[in-house]
Amino acid sequence: MRRAAMHGRCALLLIVALVACRADRHLPSKRPVIVLVPIGPVPMAVLDHLQRGLPSILKRDVIIGAAIPLPKTALDASRNQYLGSALLDDLEQHDVPGAERVVGVIDADAFAPGLNFIFGQAKLPGRYAVVALPRLRDSFRGRPENVAKFQDRVLKETVHELGHTFGFEHCPNRKCVMHFSNSFGDTDYKGAQFCERERLPE
Repeated sequence: MRRAAMHGRCALLLIVALVACRADRHLPSKRPVIVLVPIGPVPMAVLDHLQRGLPSILKRDVIIGAAIPLPKTALDASRNQYLGSALLDDLEQHDVPGAERVVGVIDADAFAPGLNFIFGQAKLPGRYAVVALPRLRDSFRGRPENVAKFQDRVLKETVHELGHTFGFEHCPNRKCVMHFSNSFGDTDYKGAQFCERERLPE
């Protein structure tokens, strides 16, 4: 029995060591890190697209964090929408130590006081941002779905909200990613890059 127990402990230590080695190989570099946090169920394809697309724009590493539950306290049942500021507050309660920025991604409709809806919201400046997916889909307006355009919109709006966390205001240049989007037509028109008005910190 003792020999079997010792073999079991040795096997467990070996597994832990192997997992640690794998984790070391996947740790990000010494650049600042942005963590994507799914709020409730979020399509992995969306998170993967952001993880691939954000680093070249923001010059930062991007990792996908653990999902957190949809916060019931943020839901306005009368509107069937989540309050953006409440989502940010909940995201702050699920902070990721060591992350330069934390972005919540929610596949549910969101709003802010005075606005019918929002594509996203951020602390300006700050560490937290949130992006809402539904209204970036063509199918939300009864059109045939275009996955490539949808993912492109999500990328642009995520960059936009992260821009706010760095202190950037809305930009009058309609091609700049910091231009305010009243509809996803505005998002389609603008690019994913900052214009000469904005300079990211190193």
